[in-house]
Amino acid sequence: MTKLLNENIENQIREVFTGLKQPVHIIFFGTQENCDYCSDTLQLAGEVAALSDLLSLEQHDLQADTDLAAQYHVDKTPALIIAAKDGETVTDYGVRLLGIPSGHEFTSLIQDILLVSGRDSGLTPAAREFLKTINQPVHLQVFVTPTCPYCPRAVVLAHMMAIENPMVQAEMIEAMEFPALANRHQVSGVPHTVINGGAGNVVGAVPETSLLHAIGQALQR
Repeated sequence: MTKLLNENIENQIREVFTGLKQPVHIIFFGTQENCDYCSDTLQLAGEVAALSDLLSLEQHDLQADTDLAAQYHVDKTPALIIAAKDGETVTDYGVRLLGIPSGHEFTSLIQDILLVSGRDSGLTPAAREFLKTINQPVHLQVFVTPTCPYCPRAVVLAHMMAIENPMVQAEMIEAMEFPALANRHQVSGVPHTVINGGAGNVVGAVPETSLLHAIGQALQR
């Protein structure tokens, strides 16, 4: 099997991973049928997980492990969940990547691992205070493409908000792998963040204040 990461990239990631603080558990969901990027996504996650003793990986089949998929609110493949692990306890922060995190989105995967390892969102005090007030589910879907240099900023911001409040679940969605979903939400440019199934939309890599405002507006609808 040809490796996806070359030695130079692996060394760079190892250097970045010296900043890891606590264990991170990557959960992969794939399927045997109609999933062009499942095997590559699993291989990529495995190669990344092998670069630090603080990382672990488990894999599941969406059809065979339906109860677990439902528990993690996963209904699309390939899917990666970036979770915390403390002993035998796995904590789901609501951080999801749907589709292979390739191209610029590989940065999002690495950033997510660092964030979850730190057990801290890294958001400003004002953003943390606002997110404390949210007591109903917020679903953020950030549509991206691998060639979009601005997309990781939008993805990581959404994931930071998921880490801050368990009511928030945030997904990176690779638009070209899920064209029907992208069309349903009229995604014509990326990054495009859909809030609660279309109650709100944010186009572009916006500051945290803009996304928080859009979330607040969506929750009032």
